[in-house]
Parts: sequence; C-alpha cells; structure tokens
Amino acid sequence: MSKYEFHLIRSISAVDGFKLIAQFDDGTIRLYDVGHLFAKHEVFRIFEKNPALFAKVKIDTGGYGVVWNSDLDLSSNEIWANGEKVKNSFNGLLSFSDASNIWNLNESTLRKALSYGKLKAGTDCCKYGKQWVVSREAMLREYGDPKYKYSVDESSDWETMCVAEQEHPYLK
Repeated sequence: MSKYEFHLIRSISAVDGFKLIAQFDDGTIRLYDVGHLFAKHEVFRIFEKNPALFAKVKIDTGGYGVVWNSDLDLSSNEIWANGEKVKNSFNGLLSFSDASNIWNLNESTLRKALSYGKLKAGTDCCKYGKQWVVSREAMLREYGDPKYKYSVDESSDWETMCVAEQEHPYLK
C-alpha cells in the first residue's frame, strides 16, 4: 500500500507573471508558475482576464492547498512537486513548533536538546525574540528523516484530488 505525504503550506504570495511563492512547513520555499495550467485546464484562464483575482490567493484550511474562490484551488503537493525551489537564506529554517510537528516530537525535546548541547545555539538554532528556529540540516542530523503526521493512504483520497494533482500523484 503506497502513501504520499502532504507538504503543508505556511505562507503564500502571488507575484508577477502568475507565479506563487509558497513557504512549506519544512521551511522550503518554492516558486510555482500557475501560467502553465492555462493550456491544460481552462478554469485557470480566468486569471488572464482578472489578474486581481490571482492576487487574492490564500492558504486553504490546514495548509493543504491554496484557494482563490470556490471554483479555483491548487493542492499543496502540486506546488511542492512542480514548483522550483527558491534559494535564499531562509530555506530550511523551522520554528521549534514546526520542527517538532514534522518530526513528531514534543517541543520540550528540542529545548532539552539545546540545553544538553545536542543542538548548538548559533550554529544549529537561534532565538529571535521569544521564538527559537532550527535548521533542517540539524534536525536531519540529530533525528533522521521526518516522521510526518500528515500522510494518507493513496487509494483513500484519490477521488478528492484536483485534476492537476491526479496527474502527479506524488507517490514515494
């Protein structure tokens, strides 16, 4: 039985050229070109006539996708799989809260790792105001591959996937 993971979106922005910049729960930032969907799926052509609608993109409940209105949405996994990874200094930075969710740990585990020297302040993690952030590399080094809570059995959700997502089933 194969599974696929949901890559949850934490922030989304519309930019010129019908592109989206999405930051995911693992700290990765991707640039997704919605324009390539115009030829495949006529419903997306509305953006050509109404660019103001495109700018109104928002994150769907839970971060599982983005929506514009009741007729237009995209799965987070479509953006993840077909978006181009953006290189910047914020890629791979995670709040302790997000990292603990992704690795299925208690946040106190990360705080203890910091106090015991398993995670090094200034190298692996840093505090901004009241919030600690940690690098994805440090989490991979200390805790291995993520233990995503957000995965579903492929066959159980196929019917609810959008058309674009069905073309790319994101199977592991």
